[in-house]
Amino acid sequence: MTRLFNEPAAFADEMIEGFVASHGRWVRRVSGGVARNTRSTPGTVALVIGGGSGHYPAFAGLVGQGLAHGAAMGNLFASPSAQQVYNVAKAADNGGGVLLGYGNYAGDVLHFTQAQDKLRAEGIDCRSIAVTDDISSAPLAERHKRRGIAGDLTVFKVAAAAAEAGYDMDGVMETARRANERTRSFGVAFTGCTLPGAPQPLFTVPAGRMAVGMGIHGEPGIGETDIPTADQLAELLVKDLLTEVPDGLTVQGARVVPILNGLGSVKYEELFVVYRRVAQLLAEAGIEAVDPQVGELVTSFDMAGTSLTLFWLDAELEELWLAPADAPAFRRGAVSAHALDAEKLTQAAEVQSVIPDASDESRQSAPAVLAALEAAKSVVDANVAELGRIDAIAGDGDHGIGMERGLHAAAAAAADAVERGAGAGTVLNLAADAWADKAGGTSGALWGMALRAVGQSIGDVGRPSAETVAAGVAEAKRSIMDFGKAKEGDKTLVDVLAPFSDALTAAVHGGSSLHQAWGAATLIAEQSAEATANLLPLMGRARPHAEKSLGTPDAGAVSMALIVRAIHNTLVENNVEKNTVKENA
Repeated sequence: MTRLFNEPAAFADEMIEGFVASHGRWVRRVSGGVARNTRSTPGTVALVIGGGSGHYPAFAGLVGQGLAHGAAMGNLFASPSAQQVYNVAKAADNGGGVLLGYGNYAGDVLHFTQAQDKLRAEGIDCRSIAVTDDISSAPLAERHKRRGIAGDLTVFKVAAAAAEAGYDMDGVMETARRANERTRSFGVAFTGCTLPGAPQPLFTVPAGRMAVGMGIHGEPGIGETDIPTADQLAELLVKDLLTEVPDGLTVQGARVVPILNGLGSVKYEELFVVYRRVAQLLAEAGIEAVDPQVGELVTSFDMAGTSLTLFWLDAELEELWLAPADAPAFRRGAVSAHALDAEKLTQAAEVQSVIPDASDESRQSAPAVLAALEAAKSVVDANVAELGRIDAIAGDGDHGIGMERGLHAAAAAAADAVERGAGAGTVLNLAADAWADKAGGTSGALWGMALRAVGQSIGDVGRPSAETVAAGVAEAKRSIMDFGKAKEGDKTLVDVLAPFSDALTAAVHGGSSLHQAWGAATLIAEQSAEATANLLPLMGRARPHAEKSLGTPDAGAVSMALIVRAIHNTLVENNVEKNTVKENA
């Protein structure tokens, strides 16, 4: 369990503050994360890495000379927002382009891609590499769906060394891709991990048992077995990894970097006992171990577990892996680093968003938008624990926490906008930005899109109508399905959003008022959310554990149904009904 914290919601920010205070020789605080506190060569590629907090030394511990130029840091186990990634990239940019590196998780893909698009629109050459090393998360034929775990380190280190050596963007990108293709990982866990303030772990493993193939965000393993001896564990890890030798390579005579990674609560001495047998097995197979790494490199908060990574080298990758680096959590060789100039360290003050002109009717409608967001906030607050429980069946259990963070930020931004005289559309647009920025994760990106689509449709001129609201919801459906690639039947929030939008549009076109149309569509949304219990997930972190979720509705679908019901109550009664998730949902 996590014992030392103040307010759970403030944990990530306070952790970053303390990290920067204790590692100022390497890093400085920037909006969205940290960046190097030392000079980089002008005109070179900058590597910006990132993901959720809770994985230290990933990601902030890998920022420094010879390694990453910056790290975007989301909340615990939640991807950083697109704005956070953008801010860190702008702070780290050396003029040679920016490579974004992250684990292959839906929220990270969404947010880093949005940031990449924004940087490209400004003329910055920006590329991305999503690490896919975990062999347990998808079959070889679907390698592009695999998640990134401890293999992040090999890809980031090689890409950073290439950038440091002066490779152009094409060269850095090619080495990063090759490192990813040659990295394989596999892990096990003995206990789940517990986030600050949470009453129980995100998942549990029965006493005397071991979860096989777990993820670093608390995703349950794909199987269970009795806890083996240290030698038996080493044999399991090596055997499974050697079934996937990268294309064109042979085991005999290969040079491989082995990384035995602790996930948070396994002692170093235990890891050394396991590595003893790993080294023997690799030698027996005819593999030469190069620069073995044993320790905590990509953790999962306080999870008791370990993973083994094999990084299959060629001559160039070996040279780049062994190149000097000086970061808080990864150092080798000698580097020459000089502190940044005072001018570079000066951060621009946060500029308050400008409120555009709006008609009187639109400004008068803005409090109703705020009331809807406050209603959504209240219903999620009342159900945050149950949403987390549903999500933990086959996911990482943080859906309720993420929705809570996003809605609190959205409601606060909306209240500020109303007070400053914003129109209804601007209130929703600013709420959308705040939700996406503070929630992070997949739900943060998607709900940010949804609110912005409705905000742009209703605009700041005239009173929002049933037609403009329905059109905005339809655009939210289109943009979310297009961007997230989910469709009906994939067991996501789309299974509620799509039928809700279709029913809303049909009722409005049939002549219903907004509250009548919204009410009819809400019934469809609730039925659709309940029906997701009969689906198997085909997208997101729950996909590898599809069977476990059968009989349980999708957390994102449930939260959307709760929110549209709460909004309907404000439209009809102007109050917040205390909705609750069914106890056996």
